[in-house]
Amino acid sequence: MKHSERAVELFKQGYNCAQAVFAAFSEEVGLPEATMLKLASGFGGGIGRMREVCGAFNGAVLVVGALYGTDDPAGKTGTYTIIQELAAQFKAEMGSLICRDLLGLDKPEGSPVASPRTEAYYKKRPCVETVALAADLMSAYLAAHPVK
Repeated sequence: MKHSERAVELFKQGYNCAQAVFAAFSEEVGLPEATMLKLASGFGGGIGRMREVCGAFNGAVLVVGALYGTDDPAGKTGTYTIIQELAAQFKAEMGSLICRDLLGLDKPEGSPVASPRTEAYYKKRPCVETVALAADLMSAYLAAHPVK
């Protein structure tokens, strides 16, 4: 199964966009899916449903950190370079990295309570597309830059 397919499947099961993208890479990261779902749980909805940076992109950032990150304080530039490259690709496709922009909101809803997942929810939100795109971008990056 493609990473994007698994990410969309997880999202449609009710996981947030960050959880869906991050957990789709559990085999590559080498962590149990349940652990990855927990680690990413606060990054959905544009970080804690504050509608800031798109949770799907945040999920990809978590994958980058897990696979290409560093524990050397002087090594941040390499990680930031990867994230900026992926961000440029994401913005080129979606028009923004900001959740509220992607959802067409003037401001966050002001509530930490997630919206119920209904047919109307899926029709008015681009979240399935952002989840698939973030996973596809991460898959392509991984294919072009295998982890050593």
